[in-house]
Amino acid sequence: MHDPEKSDSGIVATKPTNKAGQPASEPVEPRPGTNGNVGQQSTHRAQSRIRVTQALDRVRQAARQRKKERFTALLHHINVDTLKTAFYALKRKAAPGVDGVMWQDYESNLELRLKDLHGRVHRGAYRPQPSRRTYIPKADGKQRPLAIAALEDKIVQGATVLVLNAIYEVDFVGFSYGFRPRRGPHDALDALSTAIKIKKVNWTLDADVQNFFGAVSQEWLTRFLEHRIGDKRIVRLIQKWLKAGILEDGVVTVDDKGTGQGSVISPLLANVYMHYCFDLWAERWRRQEARGDMIVVRYADDLVIGFEHKDDAQRFLDAMRDRLGEFALSLHPAKTRLIEFGRFATTDRKRRGLGKPETFTFLGFTFICGRSRRGTFVLQRKTRCDRMRRKLKDIKAELQRRMHQPIPQQGKWLSQVVTGHFAYYAVPTNSRALSTFRHCVTDLWRRTLRRRSQRDGFTWERMTKLVNDWLPPPRILHPWPDIRFDVKHPR
Repeated sequence: MHDPEKSDSGIVATKPTNKAGQPASEPVEPRPGTNGNVGQQSTHRAQSRIRVTQALDRVRQAARQRKKERFTALLHHINVDTLKTAFYALKRKAAPGVDGVMWQDYESNLELRLKDLHGRVHRGAYRPQPSRRTYIPKADGKQRPLAIAALEDKIVQGATVLVLNAIYEVDFVGFSYGFRPRRGPHDALDALSTAIKIKKVNWTLDADVQNFFGAVSQEWLTRFLEHRIGDKRIVRLIQKWLKAGILEDGVVTVDDKGTGQGSVISPLLANVYMHYCFDLWAERWRRQEARGDMIVVRYADDLVIGFEHKDDAQRFLDAMRDRLGEFALSLHPAKTRLIEFGRFATTDRKRRGLGKPETFTFLGFTFICGRSRRGTFVLQRKTRCDRMRRKLKDIKAELQRRMHQPIPQQGKWLSQVVTGHFAYYAVPTNSRALSTFRHCVTDLWRRTLRRRSQRDGFTWERMTKLVNDWLPPPRILHPWPDIRFDVKHPR
C-alpha cells in the first residue's frame, strides 16, 4: 500500500527485501524515477482539497460571525493547494483561450507550473491575457457572446472564487440560486413551485435583465466588492481580469462595462452585483412595502416574483425599474411581463369572463396553471417548445454527420443525448413532452438510417426494437418539488 506520509515528506520509495523478517545481507536498490502506486496522484489531490477546505472553513466562520467587517488578508489563501483544486475543477475538454493551452497539456509537469503561477500571483508579476470571443446559438436563434479565458487565468480565477465563496455564501440571500455551490436550477424550480403552491400568489412578474453580463458597471462592481473585501491585492486581481479585454477578429477591445460571460469568475461577480443592487433591496421591499404575500426567486439575471395583490406587483415593478437604473441595468422590454397566475387565477378569470391564465417560462420550462383529476390546482411544468425544437435540430444535424457510422455507435451517442435530456426535464407533469422528444429522436434516427441505402429495410417495427435496445424509456426521474424542497429546507 502507498504511504501518503512518506510521499509527502519526499522520502524515496524502496523495494522491500524478500523474507523481510530476516536481516538483509545487502542494501536494497532504490527505484529511481518511480511514478508511485496507482492512486497516488488522487491521494495528493484529496489531501490538498482537505487542506483547502480546512483553511476556508475558518474564513467562512469569520464571515458568519462578523458580517459587517472587511477581510484585509485573503491573498495567502490562493496557494498551490487552492490552485490545484481549481485546476482539477476545470472541464477537461473545454475550448482553449488565446494561449491555445489545453487542460491535458498543462497537467504534465503540473506541480512546477502551479508553483511558478503561485509565485507570479503573489509578487504581482501575473498578467492575465485577453479572453477569446466566441458565440453560441440561443434558443431564439440569436447568438450568445462568450469570453473564453486562457487556462492559467481560469485557474487563478477558480482559486479566487473558492476563497470569495467562503465569504459571500454567508451573505447571499436564500432566494438567489444561480451559480452557487450546492445549488442548481432544479433547486430554484423547486422553490418557485413550492412557493406558488403554498403562498397566496395571484400575480406573477416574469422579469429578465437586459444584456446583464455586458451591462454591469465595473465601477459599481468594485465598490460592491469593497464592502467585504479589504485586501487590495484581491480587488486589483479582479480589476486586471475586467480590464484584460476581449480578443475578436485579431483586435483586443477593453470596456468599462461587463464581466465577460463565460469566464470562471463572472458568475460570482454577477451574484455580488445583483446581491447589492437587487437582492437586499427586494428583501427589504418585501418586508416593509408589500401589503400581502410576496415571493422572489432569482437565477442569475432571470427573476420571478409572485404577489398576492396586483397593486403590490405594479408598485414593485415601477420601483425595480428605478432601482436597476441606478446601477446601469434595465429590464428587457419583451421578456418582462406581469400576468395573472396562481392557485386561484383560473377561477378568478373565469368569474370575470376571461380565458385561461397566461403562462411564463423559467429555466427551460413553461409554467401552466393546471387542474388535477379531482379538480384541484396543479402547477404544471412543460419543456419549452423552442428549447425542444432547438435540441432536435442539433440532433438532426449531428445524425447527418454520423450517418455512415455503425448503428451501435450511433445508438450509444443517442443514448447519451436522450439520457442527458431526461436528467434535466424528467420532472412530474412533463411526461407527454418526454415521450414526444423520444418519438422525435426515433423518427430522426429512422430517417437517417433510411438514407444510407436505397434498399430501405427500416420499418417502424424494426426501429421500435432498435430504439428499445438503445434509448432510455421516458419516465419521471425527479420527485415532486415540495417533497425535495422540504428535505433540503426542513424549516
